[in-house]
Amino acid sequence: MNEPPGARMRVGLTALTMAEYFPGYVLLFIDNIFRFVQAGSEVSALLGRMPSAVGYQPTLSTEMGSLQERITSTKEGSITSIQAVYVPADDLTDPAPATTFAHLDATTDYQED
Repeated sequence: MNEPPGARMRVGLTALTMAEYFPGYVLLFIDNIFRFVQAGSEVSALLGRMPSAVGYQPTLSTEMGSLQERITSTKEGSITSIQAVYVPADDLTDPAPATTFAHLDATTDYQED
């Protein structure tokens, strides 16, 4: 988290570029996709964009879609992703996790009681 938001925002996309380079089947681990959202929000604020719902960037779904839709299968193989998703205040309707979950095929919810 010491890196500038622009660099943090590009990490996920760079990892996908590296995964796409390898032929065959690739397993991609994303430690916390919320960091991508948070960095995007910071970049958006630095660019002077008006925040949308709950303070997130207005381009949240577009940016998330550009990352998530690259995790796919092709003629040469496929990219499978396992992602950790931070859910702020355990609110599954928060725009960040809700946008992420819209792109996932399966989820497992862990709640500490």
